[in-house]
Amino acid sequence: MSRRLGAVGVIMLALFIVLAAQVAYLQFWHANALAKSELNPRVQNATLYLPRGDIVAADGTVLAHSVPSGDPFNPWRRIYPDGSLTAGVVGFDSSYYGAWGLEAYYNDYLIAHKQPPATWKDLLSPKFASDTVQLTLLPALQKVAQNALAGRDGAVVVLDPRNGSVLSMYSNPTYNDNVIATTSIPAQIAAWKAYNTPDVHNFTPLAQLATQWSFPPGSTFKVVTSSAVFSSDPVLLNKQYPQTVCFVPPNGNPQKPLCNDSYARCGGTVQAMLPPSCDTGFAMVGGDLGGTLLSAQANKFGFNEVIPIDLYGTAVSYFPSPLTLANDIPQLEYSAIGQENVRATALQNALVAAGIANGGVVMTPHLMSEIIGPNDLVLKKYEATPWLTAILPSDAAPINQMMQNVVAYGTASGIFSPADNVAAKTGTAQTGTLNPLTDDWMIAFAPANHPTVAVAVVLPFQPKYNYGATIAGPVVKCMIEGTLAVQNGQPASGTPTTCPK
Repeated sequence: MSRRLGAVGVIMLALFIVLAAQVAYLQFWHANALAKSELNPRVQNATLYLPRGDIVAADGTVLAHSVPSGDPFNPWRRIYPDGSLTAGVVGFDSSYYGAWGLEAYYNDYLIAHKQPPATWKDLLSPKFASDTVQLTLLPALQKVAQNALAGRDGAVVVLDPRNGSVLSMYSNPTYNDNVIATTSIPAQIAAWKAYNTPDVHNFTPLAQLATQWSFPPGSTFKVVTSSAVFSSDPVLLNKQYPQTVCFVPPNGNPQKPLCNDSYARCGGTVQAMLPPSCDTGFAMVGGDLGGTLLSAQANKFGFNEVIPIDLYGTAVSYFPSPLTLANDIPQLEYSAIGQENVRATALQNALVAAGIANGGVVMTPHLMSEIIGPNDLVLKKYEATPWLTAILPSDAAPINQMMQNVVAYGTASGIFSPADNVAAKTGTAQTGTLNPLTDDWMIAFAPANHPTVAVAVVLPFQPKYNYGATIAGPVVKCMIEGTLAVQNGQPASGTPTTCPK
């Protein structure tokens, strides 16, 4: 009998230990997860019956706010005072489709959630409240971008190259997030259908051109090719490439020669060929570099990687692998000038410009500046973080000068005010065969001697015989002048009168 009682005692002790361990696990290790779980009734009630936190621009403008809806089952609705101006970044919170954009990325902060206890009473009955998300975005620059694009399909990305702050990110087509966040489910469904209807170029308002579409970068990629020469094969800096109008790449199709724009003759050194954007010369540079070095340099700027920005769904920019280019010299040489299957988002190309501007270091791009609690205390502050080192400062400096020469006497001459001290690179990528169009680009930064703004602009599917300088250039001018004005404490420029339609 005593043996049986002993066995029962051991079993009961083991069960007690298991129970104690489970209680400890739930109370100390798993408590936070349970407190945040959407299955927690307290969380569900707080999410439904308490308002979401505000999303606020860098200048204090409220971009997203909750107001009473009058519906007892869904008592709060989201309003977006700037609507389509910031919808592509802010996104929406819909009772039917869920959250998009920053509303989704920072949802855990924006929904009412358990606050740290301040008193013993709070331990027994926790308080729930939401936080405010403050952004780096400037509505004044969004307005400049909106005016500059003036209804045309395109994208604008403006960064502070020193810390990665996104100062502006605007895409056309765009949408009004108020319509899809309404309390009427039929209205939400109708808006969703409308905003997913493609335009003539197959773009939809909900798919943002700035981050979710990529295009051949054209001659803007010559900045990357130049970087590969400086950082990996500087002997090529002394090579004189032949003055030519067209040439056929090795093993290429004699019926498809690679020619300079307008059949201009050009050549010389890498430094001399960037301002006139010599296609034949840079194609030969790509052939000399080889696929391994060129692909590695593209990767150092962020190609073939998911850019670590605080937005979901960002597209990966593409540059062919060394294996792909190993036995395809024509493809290699076209890739060196940003044509064929090379693809870049506007965000990626802005990071290329920002990397050169920042001495070769590409900073992590970000939209969040601070998370502010209900008691106005800063809970989280973004700390500037390097993402990639594309090239050394000693190599970035001469490329900076080459891009200044593009503005002084190259393909971007006559666009910018000398006082702005701009460095830039144009790009015009041919697309299509039956009815050729162009993807028109420009990347730039200023002031070149101490850059505080980097810009990328793309206007895809432009009629033939348009160019990055003439189509994207004026938009970049508006963005740089507007940003420098704001940074100097002045109103942003770029009214509908001064920016092109």
